[in-house]
Amino acid sequence: MKIDLNSDLGESFGAWTLGDDAAMLGLVSSANLACGFHAGDPAGLLATLRQAAQRGVAVGAHVAYRDLQGFGRRKMEVDSADLIADVIYQIGALQALARAAGTHVGYVKPHGALYNTIAQDPRQAADVIQAMLAVDAGLPLVALAGSPLLGWARAQGLTVVAEAFADRAYTPSGALLSRREPGAVLHDANAIAQRMLRLVREGVVEAVDGSLIPLQADSICVHGDSPAAVAIASRVRSTLAQAGVQIRSFVA
Repeated sequence: MKIDLNSDLGESFGAWTLGDDAAMLGLVSSANLACGFHAGDPAGLLATLRQAAQRGVAVGAHVAYRDLQGFGRRKMEVDSADLIADVIYQIGALQALARAAGTHVGYVKPHGALYNTIAQDPRQAADVIQAMLAVDAGLPLVALAGSPLLGWARAQGLTVVAEAFADRAYTPSGALLSRREPGAVLHDANAIAQRMLRLVREGVVEAVDGSLIPLQADSICVHGDSPAAVAIASRVRSTLAQAGVQIRSFVA
């Protein structure tokens, strides 16, 4: 058995440090790098990209709404022309930085509110898909496991990577519980690791009401901005490895 372990990195901005990119890059197989719209500045992104290249960690463009103040976690109604151009712009910016760092952008993973919106919204989903096709039709799209977006993207010729979240609670419908709700973010590293081992072995994850949701995932995400991110990623990785699960990126 094998699975990808990813994290959202490159989210520090100027004098403000968010997360421990260096430590996380020693644990994950793929790194979703901010592109400046929800977080990240060019110098910091370049430094993280260089570290990723040195460690052989795959890199993806973590595209978002233009929302620095809200960290990209506020849903926005963006005109299609603007959203398409914004996604193209972000991928292109990270591609240039990655090239300078000796690596390349191997996939795209939308961030925050954009990620959750396009999982269900056909218009904004089509915009993101169109932007990716315009840049590079060979870039895989990382999307919420079980969401309609997977089928929409496949129908347009994109490779899709179904993603589960280690540190987020799920509703019985398979959506992520809103961060506005208590218990939306999980913190117990041991419980999270066992939860992810069950996901890999049995293809199920427990929802907030105790029901089991069938979930087939190619990648597991641990959010890099969580205070316990390093501990959680370390425990998930070690637990999976001890069970014979290989941690490997989906990027060739």
